Amino acid sequence: MPPVPDAEIVLRWCAAGLDALAAAREEIDALNVYPVPDGDTGTNLYLTFEAAREAAEQAEPTLAATAEAMARGALIGARGNSGIIVAQMLRGVADVLSRPGTSLADGRALAEGLTRAADEAHRAVADPVEGTILSVARAAAQAATARATGPDPSLPAVALAAAAAAHDALDHTPEQLDVLADAGVVDAGGRGLTVLLDAFDTVLTGRRPLPRPRTVGTHTVPAPALPPPHEQDQNAPAYEVMYLLDATRPQVDALKETLAEIGDSLVVSGAGEQWNVHVHTDDAGAAIEAGIAAGRPHRISVTYLPVQHAPHPAEQQRVVVAFAAGDGLAELFAEAGAVVVATATGHRPSTGEMLAAVDRGDASRTGDVVILPNERDAVPVAEAAAAELRTHGRRAAVIPAVAQVQGLAALAVHEPHRAFDADVVAMTAAAGQTRHGAVTIAAREAVTMAGVCQPGDVLGVVDGDFAVIGSDLLDVATEVVARMLAAGGELVTVVTGDGAGPGLADGVARAVRRGHPEADTVVYRGGQPRYPLLLGVE
Repeated sequence: MPPVPDAEIVLRWCAAGLDALAAAREEIDALNVYPVPDGDTGTNLYLTFEAAREAAEQAEPTLAATAEAMARGALIGARGNSGIIVAQMLRGVADVLSRPGTSLADGRALAEGLTRAADEAHRAVADPVEGTILSVARAAAQAATARATGPDPSLPAVALAAAAAAHDALDHTPEQLDVLADAGVVDAGGRGLTVLLDAFDTVLTGRRPLPRPRTVGTHTVPAPALPPPHEQDQNAPAYEVMYLLDATRPQVDALKETLAEIGDSLVVSGAGEQWNVHVHTDDAGAAIEAGIAAGRPHRISVTYLPVQHAPHPAEQQRVVVAFAAGDGLAELFAEAGAVVVATATGHRPSTGEMLAAVDRGDASRTGDVVILPNERDAVPVAEAAAAELRTHGRRAAVIPAVAQVQGLAALAVHEPHRAFDADVVAMTAAAGQTRHGAVTIAAREAVTMAGVCQPGDVLGVVDGDFAVIGSDLLDVATEVVARMLAAGGELVTVVTGDGAGPGLADGVARAVRRGHPEADTVVYRGGQPRYPLLLGVE
């Protein structure tokens, strides 16, 4: 088997790391008690790494270009304290991997990159504290270096050593930081770093990390609710201020001194003349003015920290955001009152695109939000967007719709004047009661649950699994619908896409009338690529 190009390894890690952070996001959010118990570390890490992955995917397919793009994307998209630290760590890794002649052929480059990452992370924090992601990063780097200078300096061996040491260091973080021990948790940022290191090991070896029960304190996920406002630390800074800054290093060094005097949780990451600044302070105006004095701040964000846990008004404007896989589906969702997120073929929506759609639907930026991902791969993106909205004091819910037809069913029962929770329950029930299927054409030989398919075979999908292989679109579609109706059903939805010839949808409707006269059939034009038919049974 030919070796995997270095740039491809980085791209695969970006994808695997993002998926792993999506799966662990709620756990990491629940662990978040330091430096501020705002429950958003997992979400911030996800958003930061999502920006890194998107930038890396657009780079030239070389190790240097991919690594540089990854680091720059993370810097620009970094969110929160931990996100900025991870962005700076990626900058350290990129500095090593972009050197001429550097290769991932063995583990020495990885070890050097992790060491540079730990050094850069430590320098980025104005007041470094042990028991945080910094301790976990240092332990991973030291273990990687030891393995790289030993008898087996292979890349998989070095990666595994770094991941294992990170987990061990994470387990010891409560011994280093009293606030973690008091809460019975390990450090949230450190946990995020172990997720990323595990993902790199998975990319190289196919190993999946085994669950590691942690016996620290009595903490369970989700974490207990934060204390009421009157019991919280009244001396904690009121605002989180973040901005990108164009400035020279001497200007940034002077800025750090100024911000250290007016706030805490100060983290500044970057290189050259582009930086990301994060600080918690009571004087947001002074923090911004300091940035203006140092250079050119932009993408300024000010978050009032206490409001993140404030109660919500009983009545709020409500916006529904739906991901549409085709132009016809976009029209259907829009006609039903949703704000539509439509993306290029084969591209799942980003968190930023979903948040932009929320803003289009609610100019006041205060209303409740319901998100319909409508594809399995879009669910973690939708959950990250919802979590981001919650940090700004908004109610947000993700309906577990993993297919376009489930989104249509959920939107059909949406009632904007109904209580938010009741509306979410009704939409969730409608989506969950809709079985979904599809018909597509095999592009290559593959092993499926229905057997081995060849290029050009017609594949029938039932609830996400390839269940039928045939040669005729109508025959396969009829079989898919029959299987979904075997458990009963009152309404069959047929959505036509690219490749659906004249009469295909009518043929399915006739088959339903013959075999299940009690069921009605509705046909819509969806315009989705790759799937001539999307099918649903309610």
